[in-house]
Amino acid sequence: MSETKTLLILPGDGIGPEVMSEVLRVIEWLARHRGVTFEVGQGLVGGASIDAQGTPLAEETMARAMAADAVLLGAVGGPKWEALPFEQKPERGLLRLRKEMALFANLRPAPVFDALVDASPLKPEIVRGLDIVIVRELTGGVYFGEPRGISDLPGGGRRGVNTQVYTTEEIVRIARVAFQLAAKRHRRLCSVEKSNVMESGVLWRQEVQALHDAEFADIELSHMYADNCAMQLIRDPRQFDVIVTDNLFGDMLSDEAAMLTGSLGMLPSASLGEADADGRRRALYEPVHGSAPDIAGRGVANPLASLLSFAMCLRWSFDLAAEADLIEAAVKGVLDGGMRTADIMQPGKARVSTRVMGESILRELDKLTA
Repeated sequence: MSETKTLLILPGDGIGPEVMSEVLRVIEWLARHRGVTFEVGQGLVGGASIDAQGTPLAEETMARAMAADAVLLGAVGGPKWEALPFEQKPERGLLRLRKEMALFANLRPAPVFDALVDASPLKPEIVRGLDIVIVRELTGGVYFGEPRGISDLPGGGRRGVNTQVYTTEEIVRIARVAFQLAAKRHRRLCSVEKSNVMESGVLWRQEVQALHDAEFADIELSHMYADNCAMQLIRDPRQFDVIVTDNLFGDMLSDEAAMLTGSLGMLPSASLGEADADGRRRALYEPVHGSAPDIAGRGVANPLASLLSFAMCLRWSFDLAAEADLIEAAVKGVLDGGMRTADIMQPGKARVSTRVMGESILRELDKLTA
């Protein structure tokens, strides 16, 4: 990587611009107080790009994303664009980013902060201390498999087809990321599929096991069917450390895990490509929450997931673990101090706006580095 650290920020739609504004303030704080500087550019994606450029992702923006060291995204989509044809919807911009940047590994941490234990829909004794990561394969499986489409049937009616398909290469590369992550945590990996009813699941289980036996025998590996995993995430989520699974199951299980923490507004994610010879990975970081059009423009959105996504960016793309730790500690400190946005509001706590939450993070950063 060159000495110049390049960031492309794509605020997107709905609450995206509001939460990304708070990330920009933290980026400015790092420059002033830590000497960490970035060459920051901004672009359009999703509905904002459709309105301005007639497409969910312009070619020029795609090229900038390919050249950047990392991309930070807010959110895409909203009811304004729901009537558009499928290929022109805002979400196609995000899917194109993932596909052309070859972002095959999606990492979704789901920690429960002590201050938010009571915000979870589950009992405190079930979620207290929860800290899991779901590693989701992002560029294969049923969302991209061929053949796909809707066709007319000869006798009337129609048929919709999507194809679930995985190769050894696709399975091994996502499993390797998961094993490497588990090695840095509690050394436990659970691989999730449906090998009891799907041939792709059989291959998935066989290839993950073979990689474990050949390269990661010191990691505790278990296998679980996806439906059982969904149940176990509710019954006893703390049994998990790292979960690796395919695109479809990862989409569902990661949202389920997110709600264990009390709010989608708290959770970050990273989507990573393969490392090149210099160790550089294309990467996109985004909060798990959507564009939340019902609260957009009201200044009440939770910016913490975006800030924690930026912390993941510092850690994974720039090897700035100390700065990532600082941001995560600031989030914890602000929550311990009783600050809450509407989505995580609890009795006796201080309800604050997006802007005030961002200011609270900056004050906590000042305190931590005083």
